[in-house]
Parts: sequence; structure tokens; C-alpha cells
Amino acid sequence: MNLAISLKRAISQWPDKEAFVDGQKRLTYAEFGRRVAALTHIISNLGLGKGSTIAVLAPNCLEFCELYFAAACLGAVLCPINYRLASAELAQILEHSESAMLIAHTDFAEQAAHALENLSQIKLVAWLGAGKLPDIKTKSVRYEPFLLTEWNKELIDNLATGSDLAQIYYTSGTTGQAKGVMLTHENVAYNALGAVAELGLNDSHCWVHAAPMFHLVDAWAVFALTWVGGKHVFIPYFHADNLLPLLEAEAVTHTALVPTMINALLNSGSLCQYSYNALSTIMTAGSPIAPEIVKQIQEVFSCTYVQFYGMTETSPFLSISLPKSKDLERPKAEILAIRSKTGRPFIGVDLKIVKEDGSEVQRDGIEVGEIIARGPNVTKGYWKNIEATEQTIRNGWIYTGDLAVMDCDGYINVVDRSKDMIISGGENVYSTEVEYVLHEHPAVLECAVFGIPDEKWGELVHATVVFRAGQSPHEEELTDFVRERLARYKVPRHWEFLEELPKTGSGKIKKKELRDKFWLGRERRVN
Repeated sequence: MNLAISLKRAISQWPDKEAFVDGQKRLTYAEFGRRVAALTHIISNLGLGKGSTIAVLAPNCLEFCELYFAAACLGAVLCPINYRLASAELAQILEHSESAMLIAHTDFAEQAAHALENLSQIKLVAWLGAGKLPDIKTKSVRYEPFLLTEWNKELIDNLATGSDLAQIYYTSGTTGQAKGVMLTHENVAYNALGAVAELGLNDSHCWVHAAPMFHLVDAWAVFALTWVGGKHVFIPYFHADNLLPLLEAEAVTHTALVPTMINALLNSGSLCQYSYNALSTIMTAGSPIAPEIVKQIQEVFSCTYVQFYGMTETSPFLSISLPKSKDLERPKAEILAIRSKTGRPFIGVDLKIVKEDGSEVQRDGIEVGEIIARGPNVTKGYWKNIEATEQTIRNGWIYTGDLAVMDCDGYINVVDRSKDMIISGGENVYSTEVEYVLHEHPAVLECAVFGIPDEKWGELVHATVVFRAGQSPHEEELTDFVRERLARYKVPRHWEFLEELPKTGSGKIKKKELRDKFWLGRERRVN
């Protein structure tokens, strides 16, 4: 199976349906198909095809979607790049991925130009956006006029196989040098069809691409929604005050965000100015979410909340917080608790939580182990990095580095990254547990909990907190608040208050960046 099937099916079954909305642009599937067909010829004329790598550096937009499908049709490999990276990081990825073509938005012209200075492998740069083109040695064209040079051509379909490489995603690099995660057509197709089945997606649904399309919190929906003839709406950059009116105007039914984004929506001053009657499902992924925020989502938007968990390496789904039918009969508080968990294994995924000796943890919701998994959506490994592949994938199982528990009903809940677990005085402290409690305090907008060095205890629990506007409780108040709800050894002993927390391009909090300044000149034991 290859990913081009999803587009061909949509064109055949829903040719005249409005399917793509990007600002003033509104296209049917048939019109979108003609643009993708032209793009396949543009790329093919450069001598690129099966196995060639094409990089894209752009905000969410129609053209990003076109590139996903054109690469799939040609059997080429798409390399979506985080636009928040520095020029040196961008150059490293372009070189390492062996990219032969770059599609870049003029919003990022400066860093792209610097990245291309010493690269000779790029045959062409196609620029999106109306901004000024930089002066570079590499041949450059504007995307839209160039597309029209191959108009009214038939779609090229190189019939990629399931085992052919479809995409390379470079990890954010917050824990070290970025690695290129290889995903095949089978990986991505299986994940998309699994999402269709789990979520009941169909042609009445409208998805807004609000999380970055270079990241798999959102990118899986490119194929899943197309497979069922759904509608795609694009917002270039996430901003709560821009997304909220779009949800109403386009009758959006589904979206996926990282927790920091949903937090921004809930705290937007314009939240009550719009209605969200069409909104059916809000999903979050990327990091655990506090139950208090889940409660707010359901109350404010009157929609279903679903958490999904996974990794770039798993395309991305490993679990999903959809209650089993029997559990929907439970009291509301218990259903909320299930939806707030990491969830049950995704369809087709074989998932276990294991101790250091390889045996499985007890299904008691208490014993902690590492999540390992296998399935058709799991990566083949890391691009040109055999050592990292062998460290992560062992005997067919991917070791996630995430620590979790499993309850008697088979629902799992991530308690921490193994690298983030705090050991204070010999006791394990899971940062998410403390963060969840802090989110219950009415003055706390965002927080990050981690360990800092201490001569006596090894590590102390530290909390970095951002307050809501107009709020400024004393440290003692927060300490007492946590102490009333958690054991004393879990209570933060050290506090830091900031105006905002640093975040990755996908919106996740950079906990490592916050923590590292406390460990300068010291070696931290990695769990």
C-alpha cells in the first residue's frame, strides 16, 4: 500500500467537494489533484523520483499538503523541517538528508539563504509567499508561476511499495543532535487508516491544521482526512485569537494541538466571542495533559476530548484515550479520568510496559515501567544512524524511554520521561504528577517540574511557573497547595517564576533548556 491511494480515492469519490481552505484559496479535490499533478512533473523534470529527498521549510499551507502528496506519488521522500531551527541546524539537516530540492517560504528566507551558502546538492529552491527572494547561488523560482508551467498534466504515479521510504522527520534535538526518523509508506498509511477507524472519521468532517505540519501531532491528518474525503483548513501559525474565529467560520469538527496550545485557547480573552457548535473532537498530544485542563476543554467547547500518545518513530500513534464502550456507563468523574490518561493501545499496536529485567509490570496502576511497542507503524530506524537504531529498536520492539503504569482495565498512563524522573533522597518523583497538581491552582497558567542538584538529597524538586495575568501568589501559598495534595518529598523545594516558558517549534515546553542551567559543571545521572 502507498500513500498516493488516499488522494486518488478522494479525487474519484469527491471531485467537486470543497476540500481545501487556505485564506482566500478554496479548492475542490479535483482542483487540488491538478495542482499535485503539475507538481509531480516539476519535480520529475529535475531528475528526481523514487528515493530522492525533497525538503520543505514552511508554515501550514495548501502547498505543504501538495508536497506531501506529490512526494508520495513520485515515491520521493519528503523531509519537513522545523522552521524555528537556526541556519546551521537547517544546513546540517539538508546535507544529512541528501535533499536535492527545497521548497521554502520567504518568511524564512534569511536562515534558508545562510543554510544554502555551502551546499551544492540542492538543484532548485522554490519559494512560497510574497516576500522578497534572497540573493543565493542556487537556482530559485517562485512556486506558483513555476507550477503553471506544467499545468493540465496527468498525475505521475510511480507506484511506491509499502516498504519504500515516504518521509524523514528530524527530531527536535532538545536532548541532543537531531536524528532523522525514517517512515515508510506502510508506516504512515497504517497509522492514517487506524486513525480513521479509531476516530470514526468520514467525509462530513473538517480538520484545521493548527499544530505545525512539520510535526506528527498534525501531519498524520493530511492522509487520514483525505482518505475519507474530509475537508482541510489551514492556519499558517498558531495564535489562539486567530484560531478561535476560524473554528466557527469554517465549522471545524476536529483538530489536534499540543497542551500548551489548548491552554492558550482556554485563556484567550476572545474565547467567549465565538460559538463552536460544529466542534466534535479536540485532541492533544506531544506531552501529558493535566486532568484539570481536560475538564475545562469539555466544559468550554462541549466536545469530546481525546489524548493520543506516541512518537515520531511510531507515525505517531501508540495509544489513544478513547474509553471502551462498557466504560462509558461509568460516572462522569471516572470517564474524565480515563480520557485524561494516556489511553489504551492503538489499533494494531502491540504495547507492553516492562521493568528493567524485561518482565511486564503489574496491572495495578502503581508499578512503573518503560513503554515498548511494535507494529506496522513503527519506524525502520534512523537515517544513516545504525547505532541509534540499534539502541532504540531491539528484537523488533521500540523502546520509548517513557515511564508509565497500566491499570486493571488495560489503560496506560505516562508518568514521566525516564530522563525527567527526579530521584530525591532515594525516592522517585514523577514530574507530571506535580505538574498536574500545580495546574489545579487557579493562578497557574503553565509550569515545568524537574530535578536540580543538591548535595544532601541528590536532587531537589524544582518548579518553574508562569502565572495567569494579574495573578502573583507567594511561593509559600504554592508550597502549601502542593503539600496538601502530595507527599512531602514530592513538594517543590525550589521555585522560579517566569513570564513565559521556552517551547519547541511544535509547542512543547523545553524542559531540558530550563533544567540545564542548574546543572552547569555537574554531571546528572540519566535514568
